[in-house]
Amino acid sequence: MAERSPATRRTLWLVLSLVFAFLYIPIAVLVALSFNQGGQPTVWSGFSLKWYASLAGNAAILSAALNTLIVALVSTAIATLLGTLLAIGVEMRRQYGRGLEALIFAPMIIPDIVLAIALLSFFSLLDFTLGLHTIILAHVVFNLAFVCSVVRARLKSFDWSIVEASADLGASALTTFRRVTLPVILPAVVAGALLAFTLSVDEFIIAFFTAGAGRASTTLPMQIYAMIRFGITPEINALATIVMAVSITALTLSQRLNRGVIGQ
Repeated sequence: MAERSPATRRTLWLVLSLVFAFLYIPIAVLVALSFNQGGQPTVWSGFSLKWYASLAGNAAILSAALNTLIVALVSTAIATLLGTLLAIGVEMRRQYGRGLEALIFAPMIIPDIVLAIALLSFFSLLDFTLGLHTIILAHVVFNLAFVCSVVRARLKSFDWSIVEASADLGASALTTFRRVTLPVILPAVVAGALLAFTLSVDEFIIAFFTAGAGRASTTLPMQIYAMIRFGITPEINALATIVMAVSITALTLSQRLNRGVIGQ
């Protein structure tokens, strides 16, 4: 491969720098203004943590945070269990072909607004009362595909002969899964769970369409949207910074685990 000239390298670095600046300068400004002492969200008037302290006394935000945590934890647990079993089943029954794979991963590529309308129509058809339970079910639908994808990446290099050996030695299917299969794929399962948790915490459109009325089923993204309709305040910046920090932490852990899984 021909070596790039110094001018080409400088141009590439300039373009890359502009792209990163476009992506991350607004985020950096948001984080910085969350520590702004004054009430104006765009005018710096000194460092302060008072907006973070005010979040602790805001009943609406605390309620939304609790709802978000419940939805994220429950939907992640269900999606991780079902996604892991689905990944194992698909890898063991590869003769089903690409049609089955397309059905499994469809929620990953369908636009959120389309999936949200479809789920709302489905719940309405079944006469479900909307609330936290419908948000959880909706999050399981799209999280399941992501968990399955991550676990399958590990199963691609899995040696199925050790499963057959375990069965030949008299172990039951459950014992084989618990003592042979699960320890090997556990990093991928954890990575998929962290990814599902991150997506559930950040998700807004599907939650907005499938939530019930009132504070009882309001999540943090929905609360931020409700607050921002009346103007951006440093309190919103502080809340967005916390949500972003949680999401980045979970996503970083998931990527580290997933990198190790793929490298094995």
